[in-house]
Amino acid sequence: MHNGISLHTLVNSEPSALGANIQNELTQQLRLDKDKKHRLFAWKILRMVKEVFQAIKYQWDTALTIPPFFKNAGRGNERIWGEEITTSQPMVINWSGLGYKEKLDLIPTLAATDNSILLTQPLGVSNKTQPPFREAQLVARAHGKCSRHKGWLREGKDELATHSMTTEVWISTRRKIPETTRTAIQDVLEADNTKDTPSFGLEDLEEIHRAGTEAGLLGIYNFRGAVYATDGSNDKGVMGAGFYRLDEH
Repeated sequence: MHNGISLHTLVNSEPSALGANIQNELTQQLRLDKDKKHRLFAWKILRMVKEVFQAIKYQWDTALTIPPFFKNAGRGNERIWGEEITTSQPMVINWSGLGYKEKLDLIPTLAATDNSILLTQPLGVSNKTQPPFREAQLVARAHGKCSRHKGWLREGKDELATHSMTTEVWISTRRKIPETTRTAIQDVLEADNTKDTPSFGLEDLEEIHRAGTEAGLLGIYNFRGAVYATDGSNDKGVMGAGFYRLDEH
C-alpha cells in the first residue's frame, strides 16, 4: 500500500483478494531481496529513462518498489497495475531481476521489437560488457551510486546503497537516439548523490502515492501555508543545523 499496490486491485477487488495480492507482492519482494544479483535501481535513474524514452510500462520488481510514475507495471504475463493493453508499448525492464529462464522467454519479444529499455549490471565475466541479446546496443555505462538498499521499503530510507556499482542501459539496435539523450543518461548514472530524494509528478498514481506517505496522511501536501522542517546535530562538539522548505514542486 505504501508504494501504490495495484490501482486495479484496489478499485475492483474484494477485501480478501486485496489481502492476497498484498501478501503475494510481499512474498515476491522478500524473495528478490535474497537474490544477490537483483538490484533495485534508484528512482532518479528510472524517471530519467522513462522520460527520455517516453516509457509507459515497467517490467519486473513488485508493487512495493516499482515507482508510481509508470502507468503500467507487470512481471512477465502478470499484470500488477494499469490497463491491459495488447499493443506493444515502450517499457523499462529491470533485467537483473529476471531469472535465466525468464530472460530466455523474453528475448524473442525483445529481438522483434524496438521499444524496450533494459537496466542491468554488467553481464559479462569480470565486469565486462556483454550484450543481453544480439539485437541490443549499449546506450550508457557508469560506475556510481545507482541502487537503493535492499529492504529499503521496510525502513522507509531514501539513502542510496553506499557501495557503488556499474549500471548499464541497453536498447534495440534498430533505435537511434540523439547524443544529447545519451549524455543525459550517462550524467545521471555517474551522479554521486547519497540520497534518492523523491520528486512527485501529477499523474494519478503519483498523487495516490503521495497521499499515502507519512507526510500525505498528515495533510502536509495540501496545507495552504508554508511548511518547514528543521534539524540540529552535534558532531564531535560542533553544532550543526539546517532547514528545508517544502514548495509546490
